[in-house]
Amino acid sequence: MTGAAKELVLEIATPQGPGRAHVCRPPRARGTVALGHGAGGGLRALDLEIAREALVGAGWAVVLVEQPWLVAGRRIAGRPPTLDAAWVPVVESLLTGRGRLPRPLVVGGRSAGARVACRTAAELDAHAALLLSFPLHPPGRPDRLRADELALAPDPSWVVQGSRDPFGTPDEVREHLPAGTSLLEVPGTHSFPKGSAQALADALGVVAGMLPG
Repeated sequence: MTGAAKELVLEIATPQGPGRAHVCRPPRARGTVALGHGAGGGLRALDLEIAREALVGAGWAVVLVEQPWLVAGRRIAGRPPTLDAAWVPVVESLLTGRGRLPRPLVVGGRSAGARVACRTAAELDAHAALLLSFPLHPPGRPDRLRADELALAPDPSWVVQGSRDPFGTPDEVREHLPAGTSLLEVPGTHSFPKGSAQALADALGVVAGMLPG
């Protein structure tokens, strides 16, 4: 991560309670990438950390959004509508408030955060999406597809998927990619191990160089 980038943490009110925005902004940022975490973990997931490093290094302001349920210390995420209701005002406040972050806006996140990004992309007028470990279906339940959510991803979008992801293998996800969405396959499962770090860095470096901004 570039040493010239400014880092700060902002607490932002939402209908679900306070959320937190962890902002890393390089000088003369090309635009903003807002990323959400998964339902089973926080902001230290390997793919989120590598994504932030690659994107800031490419000149993007990156925001890791901490949902109110996690800020409050709860272990279980809320229902999808409550996640969306918290995510939207956090991102909007960063784009419109004092010291606002620049557009174009790229939304995304890992797992549940990727779903939130897809569902709210149109409302936030997002230019693109970066979806990490998109959970196409629950493990062992390929009949319960979330392809309707993936279809909401803006054009262009990128999916970075583990080669053995039980929530949807790359081959499964490819069958449901909307127009303008590309898939990059990385060795690993749903939560990437440390051994996937270089492959993730390579894939996310490619995405960082292709984002519209």
